[in-house]
Amino acid sequence: MNTQHESQPTRHPLHPSPGTPTAFERFPVCVLGLGLIGGSLLRDLADDGWPAFGWNRSAKTVDQATEDGYDVSGDLTATLQRAEREDALVVLGVPAPALPEILDAVGQHAPSVGLTDVTSVKGEVQALVEDRGMADRFVGGHPMAGTAHSGWRATLNGLFDGAVWVVAYDRAVAENEPPRAWFTTFERVVRMAEATGAITIPSRSGAHDRAVARISHLPHVFAETLAMVGDQGGPLSLALAAGSFRDTTRVAGTAPSLVRAMCEGNRDALIECFDEALEILNQAREELEHKDLSALTEAGYAARKRYEATTKHGDATDPRPVIRVSPGAKGWVDQLLSAESIGARIEIF
Repeated sequence: MNTQHESQPTRHPLHPSPGTPTAFERFPVCVLGLGLIGGSLLRDLADDGWPAFGWNRSAKTVDQATEDGYDVSGDLTATLQRAEREDALVVLGVPAPALPEILDAVGQHAPSVGLTDVTSVKGEVQALVEDRGMADRFVGGHPMAGTAHSGWRATLNGLFDGAVWVVAYDRAVAENEPPRAWFTTFERVVRMAEATGAITIPSRSGAHDRAVARISHLPHVFAETLAMVGDQGGPLSLALAAGSFRDTTRVAGTAPSLVRAMCEGNRDALIECFDEALEILNQAREELEHKDLSALTEAGYAARKRYEATTKHGDATDPRPVIRVSPGAKGWVDQLLSAESIGARIEIF
């Protein structure tokens, strides 16, 4: 298929994580919303032979995806009815403000399908799902991958290769035992993520939202701030800008509506991070007045090294511990809680 991305790196064939069984059914997947994340997911799955199809509200996006050879429709009702007939896993890839409308349509036209999502805030989505009585078939997800671009033309194969894919398990720790449908959805979400080359890490929604406020949403706010400060320096400042400015402001190129949706949707956790960051900056300002930034630079350097020690770099083996789980088996929720507490990846057997 023509992916329209001549400059993108060579794509590696999709494969489950090392040690994961490969002989599992490639179940149908229906992706609703074909922006960067949803569209890239559809590309990966369809190009690897999965029965994947999608929907998008924009006729232009539907035309572009269809021209590229993908099974895409602009008819939401027909797409959901097909998902119901084929027992597809439905992936919610629309912007957060559109979720209530889409979930209502799912409830009407695909009342028994398993559901997941790829939005950056989990608590808000979990609440919407629970309000509609869909929690027994919903497993939240969040692939920690992306670029500063959006839309179908920004999609690419291999976007999730080596990236973390968060899989929420709120329903498993709820008071009542989840039904079989929830376990099926959980396993399908993990299998799908692994098929893209992603690393699956479990987390409850609240813990996820507090974490991403620190490592995703606050960086977006800082990127916007740094871009503004640089721009206010005038033409000379921008002419001299090099790697450090380019790298630290990269995500300021993200569509403003997407940044607003993720940050405003995680307001409480992000405000806590604001306060912590402002305290650090104010302390650094005081130190700078005395010509001594050693506390900031040394603490920041050490924090960066700790990050590097917990993630994969270059050709190094991923250092995260692996916990193999069997959904529904005795003690498996404790395994998920343990994996969440140490940032371990999970594999299903």
